[in-house]
Amino acid sequence: MLSVMEPPRVEVGDEIAPVVEAARGGDAGAFAELYRRFSRSVHAVLLGRLDPEEAREAAQEIFLTVHRKLGELQDAAAFGPWVHAIARNLAVSRLRKRRSRPVEEPLRDVAAPARGDNELRERVLEVLRSLPEAYRETLMMRLVEGLTGPEIAAATGLAPASVRVNLHRGMELLRPLLQKEGWR
Repeated sequence: MLSVMEPPRVEVGDEIAPVVEAARGGDAGAFAELYRRFSRSVHAVLLGRLDPEEAREAAQEIFLTVHRKLGELQDAAAFGPWVHAIARNLAVSRLRKRRSRPVEEPLRDVAAPARGDNELRERVLEVLRSLPEAYRETLMMRLVEGLTGPEIAAATGLAPASVRVNLHRGMELLRPLLQKEGWR
């Protein structure tokens, strides 16, 4: 007899609150759980604005900030939207700093081989980054980080229907952009 596997349980607002409260109380295991649950979606938000290496570095910085400022969070159930707002703000801040500095072109070794996969990945990321924020973030979470719709909803605080709409509309915008780049 076939049995249907139950999908993984995704925590939403009120269910994350006890974990946040425990982390506020100094429970390192609870903070590690927050990191486990939200690190991928935070990385996706950052990757929508920053290059991959900078996004990885910024994600670590986000969780250091969260650790320091967790006591300032008014509503423990709003942890997901709060941590993603911190990520957006950090990315915007880094981009502003970058724009205010003079740009130096890196020296390129003419004899260096093509980057192949890295170059392709960067081109796809650039196409994704050109999308409106709501679509870009949900698509990054889905396509880059592999989060499911319910996981994205739980992480961001968006309604599952809103996540579905954002993913659908984002893909509608993404397809022609990728076709323009030569992908079928």
